[in-house]
Amino acid sequence: MEQRIAVLVSTVLGVLLLGVFALVARSAGRSGTADEIAAGAARWRRGTLWGLVLLFVPTIAYSLTKTPYPSAGQTAAVVVQATGHQWAWEVTPDTVPAGELVEIRVTGADVNHGFGVYDAGDRLITQAQAMPGYTNVLRYTFTTPGTYRILCLEYCGLGHHTMFSQLVVTAAR
Repeated sequence: MEQRIAVLVSTVLGVLLLGVFALVARSAGRSGTADEIAAGAARWRRGTLWGLVLLFVPTIAYSLTKTPYPSAGQTAAVVVQATGHQWAWEVTPDTVPAGELVEIRVTGADVNHGFGVYDAGDRLITQAQAMPGYTNVLRYTFTTPGTYRILCLEYCGLGHHTMFSQLVVTAAR
């Protein structure tokens, strides 16, 4: 859903940008005094500012309501520890329930790794950086049971291409 909205917004913004270019090209041939040109430029800047404010404030407000983080106080049904090693993932436990909040604590044991979870259609559904000495926390609700692949998204050495694991999502309890 969000991808369709992004395409729609990008298309609208692209058309608006083409319109701006057309207006600038049309007005480039006009002549006037320095005061008239300065006044026109001031009107243009003021109009552009308010146009952008009216466009971006609602867009940002909408996007903030769609962030992937649950509301405060919601506890995870399962906490998964995911540690990246050269060249394997250690994921404990490797089975989680569908429809419930899962917290995945991601860290690296040796070098930086990119922790990526892919669904059955090979779409990246969530990701985090796995860094030694630091734990990133992912909170995600898997909606569909199945086997989700875990791959490394950052080149971590010669065995990088063999670095994979899986997370099994079972039917809701």
